[in-house]
Amino acid sequence: MEIVLVVFFGTEYVVRLWSAGCRSKYVGIWGRLRFARKPISIIDLIVVVASMVVLCVGSKGQVFATSAIRGIRFLQILRMLHVDRQGGTWRLLGSVVFIHRQELITTLYIGFLGLIFSSYFVYLAEKDAVNESGLVEFGSYADALWWGVVTVTTIGYGDKVPQTWVGKTIASCFSVFAISFFALPAGILGSGFALKVQQKQRQKHFNRQIPAAASLIQTAWRCYAAENPDSSTWKIYVRKPTRSHMLLSPSPKPKKSAMVKKKKFKLDKDNGVSPGEKMLTVPHITCDPPEERRPDHFSVDGYDSSVRKSPTLLEVSPAHFLRTNSFAEDLDLEGETLLAPITHVSQ
Repeated sequence: MEIVLVVFFGTEYVVRLWSAGCRSKYVGIWGRLRFARKPISIIDLIVVVASMVVLCVGSKGQVFATSAIRGIRFLQILRMLHVDRQGGTWRLLGSVVFIHRQELITTLYIGFLGLIFSSYFVYLAEKDAVNESGLVEFGSYADALWWGVVTVTTIGYGDKVPQTWVGKTIASCFSVFAISFFALPAGILGSGFALKVQQKQRQKHFNRQIPAAASLIQTAWRCYAAENPDSSTWKIYVRKPTRSHMLLSPSPKPKKSAMVKKKKFKLDKDNGVSPGEKMLTVPHITCDPPEERRPDHFSVDGYDSSVRKSPTLLEVSPAHFLRTNSFAEDLDLEGETLLAPITHVSQ
């Protein structure tokens, strides 16, 4: 049986070392040496070497008398680590402890405080008490602390028992108080393990649903693509002004009157510029003489009529403006656009 185990573990180690080259970081001789330096690989190598040494020495009929050989035999217990080579159990335990670290620290802190103070009070009450054999059971604080640890862990060896009624009263109160706090970590870890396992099962169920949802989406897309032979699944929209907007808010274009054209042509001719040539015109404003103004009466109409327009200015009829209009109403009159889809896109 020992030979079979040695051959099995040795072959398994060699195969794992050879197949480690499938990963890029373990390619080549140096990569396999890097793989052999991993903790789990070192443990496997120690187990194989220890088993081979024990097998070789035992095959010659020698007795394992030295402590070194006996220590090598002890290394064979490391084979149990192959059961959980990936370390999933330790990672699960570490995650549960890390999640509930605050609760564990609180309960253990209060429990150890109760243990220290109660053991000290029992020592003060029992340091001079003598049992039936004439011996002092709580001769030091270490004896009282040992009694407290045995009590809170509910072991109860019975090797040390309080003799006085004061010590028994303190021990009774300490047992009820400290045992309840030292039992809380077990419940916290148990509930944490249950919640963690439930979370892992929920995650596995969710991971199984992802491929099904992806297959459903892919099938729906294929059906849509088969029924719609368009070159793309999206449509381009072009903005077009509506006809109603063009009727409601026309943009007035400036028009020149015939009189302005005649005056401009006459001025160009007087200045010696032919009609085909371009001339830079400077606009100017003329006002009435001061004697023609009427200072006794002022009105908006009179003020508008007193200003004469220059021949070079364009005569534009302004739109009718209502004083009741607001800025929001002006925005409502702006052009609205429609999105007209393009049904086909050429590629």
